[in-house]
Amino acid sequence: MQEPKTVTAAGGQTPAANVAPVAGAEILNVKHVSRGFNKAQGELLVLDDANLTLHEGEIVGLLGRSGSGKSTLLRIISGLIEPTSGEVEYLGQPLRGPAEGVAMVFQTFALFPWLTVLQNVEAGLEARGVGARERRERALAAIDLIGLDGFENAYPRELSGGMRQRVGFARALVVDPTLLLMDEPFSALDVLTAETLRTDLLDLWTQGRLPIRSVLIVTHNIEEAVFMCDRILVLSSNPGRVLAEIRVPFRHPRNRLDPAFRRLVDDIYAKMTARQTGGWGKKELELGSWLPQVSTNLMAGLIETLAMPPYHGRADMPEIARSLHLEVDDLFPIAEMLQHLGFADVREGDVFLTPPGRVFAEFGTQERKMMFAEHLLRNVPLAARIKKVLNERPGHRAPRVRFEQELEDFLSDQAAEETLDTVIDWGRYAEIFSYNDQTEIFSLEDVES
Repeated sequence: MQEPKTVTAAGGQTPAANVAPVAGAEILNVKHVSRGFNKAQGELLVLDDANLTLHEGEIVGLLGRSGSGKSTLLRIISGLIEPTSGEVEYLGQPLRGPAEGVAMVFQTFALFPWLTVLQNVEAGLEARGVGARERRERALAAIDLIGLDGFENAYPRELSGGMRQRVGFARALVVDPTLLLMDEPFSALDVLTAETLRTDLLDLWTQGRLPIRSVLIVTHNIEEAVFMCDRILVLSSNPGRVLAEIRVPFRHPRNRLDPAFRRLVDDIYAKMTARQTGGWGKKELELGSWLPQVSTNLMAGLIETLAMPPYHGRADMPEIARSLHLEVDDLFPIAEMLQHLGFADVREGDVFLTPPGRVFAEFGTQERKMMFAEHLLRNVPLAARIKKVLNERPGHRAPRVRFEQELEDFLSDQAAEETLDTVIDWGRYAEIFSYNDQTEIFSLEDVES
Protein backbone atom coordinates (compact mmCIF):
# COMPACT_ATOMS: atom_id res chain seq x y z
CA MET A 1 0.00 0.00 0.00
CA GLN A 2 1.22 3.51 -0.80
CA GLU A 3 1.84 5.78 2.15
CA PRO A 4 -0.68 8.63 2.36
CA LYS A 5 0.60 11.83 0.81
CA THR A 6 1.71 14.47 3.30
CA VAL A 7 1.12 18.14 2.50
CA THR A 8 1.27 21.45 4.31
CA ALA A 9 -0.62 24.65 3.82
CA ALA A 10 -1.34 25.72 0.28
CA GLY A 11 0.75 28.56 -1.00
CA GLY A 12 4.26 27.58 0.13
CA GLN A 13 6.29 27.61 3.31
CA THR A 14 4.99 29.03 6.56
CA PRO A 15 7.23 31.29 8.67
CA ALA A 16 9.04 29.32 11.38
CA ALA A 17 7.45 31.38 14.16
CA ASN A 18 4.03 30.18 13.05
CA VAL A 19 4.78 26.47 12.78
CA ALA A 20 3.09 24.11 15.25
CA PRO A 21 5.40 22.41 17.75
CA VAL A 22 6.80 18.97 17.02
CA ALA A 23 4.81 16.20 18.67
CA GLY A 24 6.30 13.99 21.38
CA ALA A 25 6.22 10.32 22.32
CA GLU A 26 4.03 7.84 20.48
CA ILE A 27 0.65 7.30 22.13
CA LEU A 28 -1.20 5.25 19.51
CA ASN A 29 -0.24 3.19 16.49
CA VAL A 30 -2.86 1.75 14.12
CA LYS A 31 -1.29 -0.85 11.80
CA HIS A 32 -3.04 -2.10 8.64
CA VAL A 33 -6.46 -2.21 10.26
CA SER A 34 -9.40 -3.50 8.22
CA ARG A 35 -12.99 -4.13 9.21
CA GLY A 36 -15.43 -6.07 7.08
CA PHE A 37 -18.68 -8.00 7.15
CA ASN A 38 -19.48 -11.19 5.28
CA LYS A 39 -22.19 -10.80 2.62
CA ALA A 40 -23.54 -13.12 -0.07
CA GLN A 41 -21.45 -11.35 -2.73
CA GLY A 42 -18.26 -11.51 -0.61
CA GLU A 43 -16.81 -9.43 2.19
CA LEU A 44 -18.17 -5.91 2.59
CA LEU A 45 -15.23 -3.76 3.68
CA VAL A 46 -15.89 -0.72 5.84
CA LEU A 47 -12.20 -0.06 6.49
CA ASP A 48 -9.30 -1.26 4.36
CA ASP A 49 -5.65 -1.16 5.49
CA ALA A 50 -5.97 1.93 7.70
CA ASN A 51 -2.78 3.23 9.29
CA LEU A 52 -2.17 6.13 11.65
CA THR A 53 0.13 7.18 14.46
CA LEU A 54 -0.76 9.61 17.25
CA HIS A 55 1.89 11.39 19.32
CA GLU A 56 1.87 13.21 22.61
CA GLY A 57 0.92 16.88 22.36
CA GLU A 58 -1.08 16.78 19.14
CA ILE A 59 -4.69 16.88 18.01
CA VAL A 60 -5.32 14.70 14.96
CA GLY A 61 -8.50 14.81 12.88
CA LEU A 62 -10.14 12.00 10.91
CA LEU A 63 -11.91 13.76 8.06
CA GLY A 64 -14.23 12.04 5.61
CA ARG A 65 -17.72 11.72 4.28
CA SER A 66 -20.36 9.31 5.47
CA GLY A 67 -19.26 5.80 4.58
CA SER A 68 -15.57 6.48 5.13
CA GLY A 69 -15.48 4.31 8.26
CA LYS A 70 -14.12 7.07 10.50
CA SER A 71 -16.49 6.31 13.39
CA THR A 72 -15.82 2.59 12.97
CA LEU A 73 -12.08 3.26 13.21
CA LEU A 74 -12.62 5.34 16.34
CA ARG A 75 -14.55 2.49 17.97
CA ILE A 76 -11.79 0.05 17.09
CA ILE A 77 -9.25 2.38 18.71
CA SER A 78 -11.46 2.70 21.79
CA GLY A 79 -11.59 -1.09 22.09
CA LEU A 80 -15.38 -1.23 21.65
CA ILE A 81 -15.12 -3.38 18.51
CA GLU A 82 -12.34 -5.53 17.06
CA PRO A 83 -10.76 -5.17 13.63
CA THR A 84 -11.10 -7.95 11.08
CA SER A 85 -7.36 -7.71 10.54
CA GLY A 86 -4.49 -5.51 11.64
CA GLU A 87 -3.52 -4.30 15.09
CA VAL A 88 -3.84 -1.28 17.38
CA GLU A 89 -1.07 -0.45 19.85
CA TYR A 90 -1.72 1.90 22.77
CA LEU A 91 1.34 3.10 24.69
CA GLY A 92 3.38 0.42 22.98
CA GLN A 93 1.11 -2.49 23.95
CA PRO A 94 -1.42 -4.33 21.76
CA LEU A 95 -4.94 -3.12 22.47
CA ARG A 96 -7.30 -5.84 23.74
CA GLY A 97 -10.67 -4.33 24.55
CA PRO A 98 -11.25 -0.94 26.26
CA ALA A 99 -8.02 0.43 27.72
CA GLU A 100 -7.56 2.43 30.89
CA GLY A 101 -6.57 5.95 29.96
CA VAL A 102 -8.73 6.13 26.82
CA ALA A 103 -11.93 8.19 27.06
CA MET A 104 -14.52 9.06 24.44
CA VAL A 105 -16.94 11.93 23.83
CA PHE A 106 -19.86 10.99 21.59
CA GLN A 107 -21.96 12.98 19.13
CA THR A 108 -25.08 12.33 21.17
CA PHE A 109 -24.89 13.48 24.77
CA ALA A 110 -25.72 10.03 26.21
CA LEU A 111 -26.40 11.28 29.73
CA PHE A 112 -28.40 9.45 32.36
CA PRO A 113 -31.56 11.59 32.59
CA TRP A 114 -32.34 10.50 36.15
CA LEU A 115 -28.92 11.64 37.46
CA THR A 116 -27.76 15.17 38.20
CA VAL A 117 -24.78 16.74 36.45
CA LEU A 118 -22.54 15.79 39.38
CA GLN A 119 -23.84 12.22 39.46
CA ASN A 120 -23.40 11.85 35.69
CA VAL A 121 -19.79 12.97 35.94
CA GLU A 122 -19.16 10.67 38.92
CA ALA A 123 -20.67 7.62 37.18
CA GLY A 124 -17.49 6.54 35.39
CA LEU A 125 -15.41 6.85 38.54
CA GLU A 126 -17.97 4.89 40.53
CA ALA A 127 -17.84 2.08 37.95
CA ARG A 128 -14.06 1.97 38.45
CA GLY A 129 -14.45 1.60 42.21
CA VAL A 130 -13.18 5.06 43.16
CA GLY A 131 -14.20 6.00 46.70
CA ALA A 132 -17.05 8.45 47.31
CA ARG A 133 -14.92 11.28 48.64
CA GLU A 134 -12.30 11.11 45.89
CA ARG A 135 -14.82 10.83 43.07
CA ARG A 136 -16.76 13.79 44.46
CA GLU A 137 -13.59 15.93 44.54
CA ARG A 138 -12.53 14.87 41.05
CA ALA A 139 -16.02 15.35 39.59
CA LEU A 140 -16.35 18.84 41.06
CA ALA A 141 -12.93 19.76 39.67
CA ALA A 142 -13.90 18.50 36.19
CA ILE A 143 -17.22 20.37 36.30
CA ASP A 144 -15.42 23.56 37.30
CA LEU A 145 -12.78 23.06 34.58
CA ILE A 146 -15.36 22.68 31.81
CA GLY A 147 -17.34 25.73 32.97
CA LEU A 148 -20.39 24.13 34.58
CA ASP A 149 -19.88 25.11 38.21
CA GLY A 150 -23.21 26.14 39.65
CA PHE A 151 -25.07 23.42 37.73
CA GLU A 152 -23.89 20.44 39.80
CA ASN A 153 -27.41 19.60 40.99
CA ALA A 154 -29.21 20.27 37.70
CA TYR A 155 -30.69 17.43 35.65
CA PRO A 156 -29.99 17.01 31.90
CA ARG A 157 -33.53 18.17 31.01
CA GLU A 158 -32.70 21.56 32.56
CA LEU A 159 -29.62 22.09 30.38
CA SER A 160 -29.14 23.39 26.85
CA GLY A 161 -27.49 21.19 24.23
CA GLY A 162 -24.15 22.91 24.70
CA MET A 163 -24.27 22.45 28.46
CA ARG A 164 -25.20 18.77 28.09
CA GLN A 165 -22.18 18.26 25.85
CA ARG A 166 -20.01 20.01 28.46
CA VAL A 167 -21.19 17.35 30.89
CA GLY A 168 -20.04 14.76 28.35
CA PHE A 169 -16.59 16.37 28.25
CA ALA A 170 -16.41 16.55 32.06
CA ARG A 171 -17.36 12.86 32.29
CA ALA A 172 -14.51 11.99 29.90
CA LEU A 173 -11.93 14.23 31.57
CA VAL A 174 -12.69 13.16 35.14
CA VAL A 175 -10.93 9.81 34.59
CA ASP A 176 -7.68 11.66 33.72
CA PRO A 177 -7.34 10.05 30.26
CA THR A 178 -4.11 9.89 28.30
CA LEU A 179 -6.00 9.78 25.00
CA LEU A 180 -9.29 11.56 24.31
CA LEU A 181 -11.38 10.29 21.40
CA MET A 182 -14.14 12.53 20.05
CA ASP A 183 -16.78 11.36 17.58
CA GLU A 184 -18.20 14.50 15.92
CA PRO A 185 -18.73 16.08 19.36
CA PHE A 186 -19.99 19.43 18.04
CA SER A 187 -22.23 18.29 15.15
CA ALA A 188 -25.43 18.09 17.24
CA LEU A 189 -25.04 21.70 18.40
CA ASP A 190 -26.06 24.96 16.77
CA VAL A 191 -23.28 26.93 15.05
CA LEU A 192 -22.68 29.49 17.81
CA THR A 193 -22.77 26.96 20.66
CA ALA A 194 -20.41 24.64 18.79
CA GLU A 195 -17.96 27.49 18.16
CA THR A 196 -17.97 28.51 21.84
CA LEU A 197 -17.40 24.97 23.08
CA ARG A 198 -14.72 24.33 20.44
CA THR A 199 -12.83 27.50 21.42
CA ASP A 200 -13.13 26.82 25.16
CA LEU A 201 -11.74 23.31 24.71
CA LEU A 202 -8.81 24.60 22.64
CA ASP A 203 -8.06 27.25 25.27
CA LEU A 204 -7.86 24.58 27.97
CA TRP A 205 -5.66 22.43 25.70
CA THR A 206 -3.19 25.19 24.79
CA GLN A 207 -3.00 26.36 28.40
CA GLY A 208 -2.06 22.83 29.50
CA ARG A 209 -5.04 22.57 31.86
CA LEU A 210 -6.33 19.26 30.51
CA PRO A 211 -5.03 15.90 31.80
CA ILE A 212 -5.01 14.40 28.29
CA ARG A 213 -1.80 13.95 26.29
CA SER A 214 -3.33 13.62 22.80
CA VAL A 215 -6.67 13.95 21.02
CA LEU A 216 -8.20 12.13 18.05
CA ILE A 217 -11.33 13.74 16.65
CA VAL A 218 -13.70 12.47 13.96
CA THR A 219 -15.28 15.25 11.94
CA HIS A 220 -16.94 15.94 8.60
CA ASN A 221 -16.37 19.70 8.93
CA ILE A 222 -13.27 20.80 7.01
CA GLU A 223 -13.04 24.22 8.69
CA GLU A 224 -13.37 22.58 12.12
CA ALA A 225 -10.51 20.21 11.29
CA VAL A 226 -8.22 23.06 10.16
CA PHE A 227 -9.26 25.20 13.15
CA MET A 228 -8.51 22.50 15.75
CA CYS A 229 -6.04 19.94 14.45
CA ASP A 230 -2.28 19.68 14.07
CA ARG A 231 -2.67 16.94 11.48
CA ILE A 232 -5.64 15.84 9.37
CA LEU A 233 -6.09 12.38 7.87
CA VAL A 234 -8.42 12.36 4.87
CA LEU A 235 -10.32 9.09 4.41
CA SER A 236 -11.90 7.80 1.23
CA SER A 237 -15.31 6.13 1.28
CA ASN A 238 -16.57 2.58 0.76
CA PRO A 239 -14.16 1.31 1.99
CA GLY A 240 -12.34 3.78 4.21
CA ARG A 241 -8.66 4.26 3.43
CA VAL A 242 -6.27 7.03 4.44
CA LEU A 243 -5.80 9.01 1.23
CA ALA A 244 -3.74 11.90 2.55
CA GLU A 245 -2.10 13.26 5.68
CA ILE A 246 -2.24 17.04 5.90
CA ARG A 247 -0.12 18.92 8.41
CA VAL A 248 -1.69 22.14 9.69
CA PRO A 249 1.20 24.58 10.28
CA PHE A 250 -0.62 27.26 12.28
CA ARG A 251 -0.30 27.97 15.99
CA HIS A 252 -3.37 28.47 18.17
CA PRO A 253 -5.40 30.63 18.28
CA ARG A 254 -6.20 30.42 14.56
CA ASN A 255 -7.91 32.98 12.38
CA ARG A 256 -10.50 31.53 10.01
CA LEU A 257 -10.26 34.64 7.81
CA ASP A 258 -6.49 34.40 7.35
CA PRO A 259 -5.69 33.84 3.63
CA ALA A 260 -3.39 30.89 4.45
CA PHE A 261 -6.17 29.29 6.51
CA ARG A 262 -8.64 29.71 3.63
CA ARG A 263 -6.14 28.30 1.11
CA LEU A 264 -5.66 25.18 3.21
CA VAL A 265 -9.44 24.68 3.50
CA ASP A 266 -9.71 25.03 -0.29
CA ASP A 267 -6.84 22.59 -0.79
CA ILE A 268 -8.55 19.96 1.37
CA TYR A 269 -11.81 20.38 -0.56
CA ALA A 270 -9.84 19.79 -3.75
CA LYS A 271 -8.21 16.66 -2.36
CA MET A 272 -11.55 15.27 -1.19
CA THR A 273 -13.03 15.75 -4.67
CA ALA A 274 -9.99 14.57 -6.62
CA ARG A 275 -10.44 11.81 -9.19
CA GLN A 276 -8.15 9.16 -7.79
CA THR A 277 -8.32 5.45 -7.16
CA GLY A 278 -10.44 4.85 -4.09
CA GLY A 279 -11.22 8.56 -3.96
CA TRP A 280 -14.38 10.59 -4.24
CA GLY A 281 -14.46 11.00 -8.01
CA LYS A 282 -17.29 9.62 -10.11
CA LYS A 283 -17.70 5.88 -10.60
CA GLU A 284 -20.56 4.28 -12.43
CA LEU A 285 -23.25 3.15 -10.00
CA GLU A 286 -23.99 -0.55 -9.69
CA LEU A 287 -27.06 -2.36 -8.41
CA GLY A 288 -25.46 -2.79 -4.99
CA SER A 289 -24.08 0.74 -4.70
CA TRP A 290 -24.96 2.60 -1.50
CA LEU A 291 -26.96 5.77 -2.10
CA PRO A 292 -27.08 8.63 0.43
CA GLN A 293 -30.45 10.04 1.48
CA VAL A 294 -30.39 13.20 -0.65
CA SER A 295 -33.76 14.72 -1.46
CA THR A 296 -34.73 15.91 -4.92
CA ASN A 297 -35.44 19.32 -3.36
CA LEU A 298 -31.79 19.64 -2.29
CA MET A 299 -30.55 18.56 -5.71
CA ALA A 300 -32.87 20.98 -7.51
CA GLY A 301 -31.89 23.73 -5.07
CA LEU A 302 -28.18 23.29 -5.75
CA ILE A 303 -28.79 23.26 -9.51
CA GLU A 304 -30.78 26.50 -9.25
CA THR A 305 -28.14 28.14 -7.05
CA LEU A 306 -25.34 27.19 -9.43
CA ALA A 307 -27.31 28.46 -12.44
CA MET A 308 -27.86 31.92 -10.94
CA PRO A 309 -25.42 34.82 -10.44
CA PRO A 310 -22.76 35.04 -9.20
CA TYR A 311 -21.94 31.43 -10.13
CA HIS A 312 -23.33 31.17 -13.67
CA GLY A 313 -22.95 27.39 -13.66
CA ARG A 314 -19.70 26.95 -11.75
CA ALA A 315 -18.73 27.45 -8.09
CA ASP A 316 -15.88 26.86 -5.68
CA MET A 317 -17.13 24.22 -3.22
CA PRO A 318 -15.84 25.90 -0.04
CA GLU A 319 -17.44 29.17 -1.13
CA ILE A 320 -20.82 27.67 -1.95
CA ALA A 321 -20.74 25.58 1.24
CA ARG A 322 -20.27 28.75 3.28
CA SER A 323 -22.95 30.68 1.38
CA LEU A 324 -25.49 27.85 1.79
CA HIS A 325 -24.37 26.98 5.38
CA LEU A 326 -23.60 23.40 4.35
CA GLU A 327 -20.92 21.05 5.66
CA VAL A 328 -19.07 18.21 3.96
CA ASP A 329 -21.69 15.58 4.77
CA ASP A 330 -24.37 17.92 3.42
CA LEU A 331 -22.78 19.31 0.25
CA PHE A 332 -20.75 16.37 -1.05
CA PRO A 333 -23.62 13.85 -1.28
CA ILE A 334 -25.78 16.38 -3.16
CA ALA A 335 -23.00 17.17 -5.63
CA GLU A 336 -22.09 13.49 -5.96
CA MET A 337 -25.64 12.47 -6.79
CA LEU A 338 -25.98 15.27 -9.33
CA GLN A 339 -22.74 13.98 -10.83
CA HIS A 340 -24.03 10.41 -11.02
CA LEU A 341 -27.28 11.61 -12.58
CA GLY A 342 -25.42 13.66 -15.19
CA PHE A 343 -26.58 17.11 -14.01
CA ALA A 344 -23.26 18.32 -12.56
CA ASP A 345 -19.57 17.52 -12.41
CA VAL A 346 -16.97 17.99 -9.68
CA ARG A 347 -13.27 18.58 -10.28
CA GLU A 348 -10.49 19.99 -8.11
CA GLY A 349 -12.83 21.47 -5.54
CA ASP A 350 -15.24 23.07 -8.04
CA VAL A 351 -18.78 21.99 -8.88
CA PHE A 352 -20.30 23.00 -12.19
CA LEU A 353 -23.44 22.28 -14.17
CA THR A 354 -23.38 20.05 -17.22
CA PRO A 355 -25.52 21.01 -20.25
CA PRO A 356 -28.41 18.85 -18.96
CA GLY A 357 -28.08 20.57 -15.57
CA ARG A 358 -28.43 23.99 -17.20
CA VAL A 359 -31.51 22.78 -19.09
CA PHE A 360 -33.01 21.38 -15.86
CA ALA A 361 -32.58 24.78 -14.19
CA GLU A 362 -34.67 26.42 -16.93
CA PHE A 363 -37.48 23.84 -16.91
CA GLY A 364 -40.80 24.01 -15.10
CA THR A 365 -41.96 21.43 -12.52
CA GLN A 366 -43.43 18.80 -14.85
CA GLU A 367 -40.61 19.06 -17.39
CA ARG A 368 -38.11 18.63 -14.55
CA LYS A 369 -39.87 15.47 -13.39
CA MET A 370 -39.72 13.97 -16.89
CA MET A 371 -36.06 14.84 -17.29
CA PHE A 372 -35.19 13.51 -13.84
CA ALA A 373 -37.02 10.23 -14.62
CA GLU A 374 -34.97 9.78 -17.78
CA HIS A 375 -31.66 10.40 -16.00
CA LEU A 376 -32.70 8.26 -13.01
CA LEU A 377 -33.50 5.19 -15.11
CA ARG A 378 -30.35 5.62 -17.19
CA ASN A 379 -27.89 6.15 -14.34
CA VAL A 380 -29.25 4.41 -11.21
CA PRO A 381 -29.42 0.62 -11.74
CA LEU A 382 -31.65 0.02 -8.70
CA ALA A 383 -34.33 2.37 -10.05
CA ALA A 384 -34.15 0.65 -13.44
CA ARG A 385 -34.39 -2.78 -11.75
CA ILE A 386 -37.51 -1.84 -9.80
CA LYS A 387 -39.14 -0.44 -12.93
CA LYS A 388 -38.24 -3.56 -14.95
CA VAL A 389 -39.60 -5.95 -12.31
CA LEU A 390 -42.87 -4.02 -12.10
CA ASN A 391 -43.24 -3.98 -15.87
CA GLU A 392 -42.70 -7.74 -16.09
CA ARG A 393 -45.02 -8.83 -13.28
CA PRO A 394 -48.64 -9.49 -14.31
CA GLY A 395 -50.07 -7.32 -11.53
CA HIS A 396 -47.28 -4.72 -11.86
CA ARG A 397 -46.64 -4.99 -8.11
CA ALA A 398 -43.71 -6.15 -5.97
CA PRO A 399 -43.02 -6.17 -2.21
CA ARG A 400 -40.27 -4.03 -0.73
CA VAL A 401 -38.58 -7.10 0.77
CA ARG A 402 -37.91 -8.45 -2.73
CA PHE A 403 -35.48 -5.57 -3.45
CA GLU A 404 -34.22 -5.17 0.10
CA GLN A 405 -33.02 -8.78 0.17
CA GLU A 406 -31.23 -8.28 -3.13
CA LEU A 407 -29.42 -5.23 -1.78
CA GLU A 408 -28.44 -7.05 1.41
CA ASP A 409 -26.22 -9.31 -0.70
CA PHE A 410 -24.01 -6.25 -1.25
CA LEU A 411 -24.68 -3.85 1.63
CA SER A 412 -25.20 -3.89 5.37
CA ASP A 413 -28.84 -4.15 6.45
CA GLN A 414 -28.96 -0.47 7.41
CA ALA A 415 -27.27 0.68 4.19
CA ALA A 416 -29.67 -1.46 2.14
CA GLU A 417 -32.65 0.12 3.90
CA GLU A 418 -31.29 3.65 3.41
CA THR A 419 -30.52 3.01 -0.27
CA LEU A 420 -33.98 1.67 -0.99
CA ASP A 421 -35.61 4.58 0.85
CA THR A 422 -33.58 6.98 -1.29
CA VAL A 423 -34.67 5.37 -4.55
CA ILE A 424 -38.28 5.32 -3.35
CA ASP A 425 -38.15 9.09 -2.83
CA TRP A 426 -36.54 9.66 -6.23
CA GLY A 427 -38.90 7.28 -8.01
CA ARG A 428 -41.97 8.94 -6.52
CA TYR A 429 -40.72 12.37 -7.59
CA ALA A 430 -39.99 11.10 -11.10
CA GLU A 431 -43.37 9.29 -11.18
CA ILE A 432 -41.79 6.09 -12.51
CA PHE A 433 -43.48 3.97 -9.83
CA SER A 434 -45.65 4.27 -6.73
CA TYR A 435 -44.92 2.97 -3.24
CA ASN A 436 -47.36 2.33 -0.40
CA ASP A 437 -45.56 2.77 2.92
CA GLN A 438 -48.32 0.94 4.86
CA THR A 439 -48.32 -2.22 2.75
CA GLU A 440 -44.66 -1.82 1.65
CA ILE A 441 -45.68 -2.56 -1.94
CA PHE A 442 -44.28 -1.05 -5.13
CA SER A 443 -46.59 -0.61 -8.11
CA LEU A 444 -46.75 1.24 -11.38
CA GLU A 445 -48.16 4.74 -11.08
CA ASP A 446 -51.25 4.04 -13.19
CA VAL A 447 -52.12 0.92 -11.14
CA GLU A 448 -51.81 2.13 -7.54
CA SER A 449 -55.06 3.56 -6.17
